[in-house]
Amino acid sequence: MRHSIKTSCAVLALMSGPALAEQITVAGPWIGADEEHVQAVLQAFAEQSGHDVRYSGSDSFEQQIVIDAEAGSAPNVAVFPQPGLAAVMAQRGFLTPLADGTEDWVKENYAAGQSWVDLGTYAGPDGSDALYGFFYKVDVKSLVWYIPENFEDAGYEVPETLEELKALSAQIVEDGETPWCIGLGSGGATGWPATDWVEDMMLRTQPADVYDKWVSNEIPFTDPAVVGAIEAFGEFALNDDWVSGGTGAVATTDFRESPKGLFDAPPACYMHKQASFIPSFFPEGSVVGEDVDFFYFPASGEGDLGQPVLGAGTVWAITNDSPAAHELIEFLKTPEAHEIWMARKGFLTPHTGVNLDAFGDPTLRKMNDILLGATTFRFDASDLMPGAVGAGSFWTGMVDYVGGKDVGTVTSEIQQSWDAAK
Repeated sequence: MRHSIKTSCAVLALMSGPALAEQITVAGPWIGADEEHVQAVLQAFAEQSGHDVRYSGSDSFEQQIVIDAEAGSAPNVAVFPQPGLAAVMAQRGFLTPLADGTEDWVKENYAAGQSWVDLGTYAGPDGSDALYGFFYKVDVKSLVWYIPENFEDAGYEVPETLEELKALSAQIVEDGETPWCIGLGSGGATGWPATDWVEDMMLRTQPADVYDKWVSNEIPFTDPAVVGAIEAFGEFALNDDWVSGGTGAVATTDFRESPKGLFDAPPACYMHKQASFIPSFFPEGSVVGEDVDFFYFPASGEGDLGQPVLGAGTVWAITNDSPAAHELIEFLKTPEAHEIWMARKGFLTPHTGVNLDAFGDPTLRKMNDILLGATTFRFDASDLMPGAVGAGSFWTGMVDYVGGKDVGTVTSEIQQSWDAAK
């Protein structure tokens, strides 16, 4: 799918002069409605710059960008759904470092700015690090969903710390009810929701640099820090009284069906942890902010780990160097580039300089407040690990764990799969 965005500002193009106008190609994973959104952003860039901007979206982007780069026909800018592939491309010499000053700009203008610099910094072909990736459009995973009316009827308050969350869970049980719905089922991807739980627990029990070492396997899955995070998830998932249907239902319940227990009367559960996309699977007609709402999966009130947020996001990188490619990255720094998509659907940003009134959806604005309040942002760990681990043994290992297998055995088996992938 290839579409051309032509500038409607002919006067600007004439003033710039033909020699300054370029054709710039952008490739990414967005098709359908999201493609329309990114086209609107690129249209604004085209109108301001006079460049002929062409976007190509594909649902097999990850495979196609490698093929194009190896053939010497890469687009000027590529939008990676995960930083892992971008890091590999940088190491192979397929990416161009971003302009000087970009690192400082990100630190100064993005909430948890150093986190975004770290996520976009990769080793080049000579082994030296440089900032290759610019994050634009982010998703948040550190969310807990609940029905405000159920909380109000029972006299419960939204917890502000992890310790309060556990106390609330215990109180709900004491009141004769069930606090959580948890479902790990997802067809061939069964188990992935548990990895999100473990990742959030790592960020709430360990400093961010320990999380990073885990992602790179500098510390193994058998490390006490990792085992502790899995067991912290187990405090919730392995407690029959805390989970709707008991622990035995966790692995067999589809993640798309799991949140529906919130809406039962009486409720089958009071809370459900899942990312920002889950409302797509709520009962038809449910209005977020009225019928159902969410709160930040709280950080520990003990220690000094700040307000960590787990999520995902797209990283923009230059794959075929040109002056216009650098101009596009500069445009993405402007509040306007963010506010255009903010007014639409499915967009969150760590940019602290945007006008939050630009959000067309109050739910997105509330999620964005969580993102802006983050002291640390970390990308989904399983997406950064080798496929055999992050989309394989980590998933199946979590299913084995909730099924009763000893955590030591589970972590040893996951580590063995990582060793085999090296």
